[in-house]
Amino acid sequence: MQKKYIKWIFFLSALVILLLISVIVSLSTGEVKISLSQLPEVFLNKNGIEYTVLSKIRIPRLLLAISVGGGLSLSGAVLQGIYRNPLVEPYTLGISGGAALGVAIAVVLGIQVMGYIILPIFGFTGAMITLLLVYFLSVKKAGLSINSMLLIGVMVSFVASSAMMFLMSIATPDNLQSIVFWVMGSLDESNMLLINIALYSSLAGLMLTYFFAQTLNALRLGEVKAKHLGINTKVSVKMLFFIASLLTGIAVSVVGVIGFVGLVIPHLMRLIIGNDYRILIGSSYIGGSIFLVLSDTIARTIISPNELPIGVITGLTGGLVFIIVLSRSKSHFKLN
Repeated sequence: MQKKYIKWIFFLSALVILLLISVIVSLSTGEVKISLSQLPEVFLNKNGIEYTVLSKIRIPRLLLAISVGGGLSLSGAVLQGIYRNPLVEPYTLGISGGAALGVAIAVVLGIQVMGYIILPIFGFTGAMITLLLVYFLSVKKAGLSINSMLLIGVMVSFVASSAMMFLMSIATPDNLQSIVFWVMGSLDESNMLLINIALYSSLAGLMLTYFFAQTLNALRLGEVKAKHLGINTKVSVKMLFFIASLLTGIAVSVVGVIGFVGLVIPHLMRLIIGNDYRILIGSSYIGGSIFLVLSDTIARTIISPNELPIGVITGLTGGLVFIIVLSRSKSHFKLN
């Protein structure tokens, strides 16, 4: 038992070190090169171009990458535990489709010109309406049906995507470009209000989820066995579902749809460190942050001065890494 805890401490320490390295690489890399030794001087000299680049561009993107990557990965780990299904990710329940539909409505109606925060508000509203729709359609006389929720979420996602494609077909070229740009995902958000909301909500979600670590471990055995262990599964599943959904809704409303983070990272963490949620929660959050920080660094530098949509990088790298790791794994992936 003691060896296991020591292993966990070393693993989390290694992840934190990797995150710090990723942060340094992100801050140093770009059109304006800033070496590690220059960083203290840059922060002291607030009149230089380097300080402006760091404070207005790279640091806001870095904070968003950490909060969104960690939040999406954490949501994926939680939802996979609830449904005991390795294919579930934060977007499976239609949250991203609802957010995208809300943004498309705002763009087509011309409401986005009213202020920088309008699109995130419409995106979050669309995500929460979808969440509530899926939840209430899944509630039956016997209680909340997890399997029904999953199927209804997939169907609602298809309906929302179809409605968004309809709006895109009738949108003007300028509006269509705005919708497509948002759907592809981007960390190019400089408003500190939205960044702080994303950061603090993801950290709050991380702390709240730790209270349910043993509950998630029990749910790996199934709801019936979890009840026999004294777990109030109805309340716990509802709480975990809403925490994961809120984290996803906030992330999608701020940065758009960034795929693969919530699917790939929890898988990799399970393959490396195991299924115990006492370690999986923290490792998934830090791993997701590392993945998105590095993906954003690649997205904004690989074809500099132009920038690739970050969703392209997360899809390509995440998918390839996952296929390679899983194919070389000695055992098949299991949730229990």
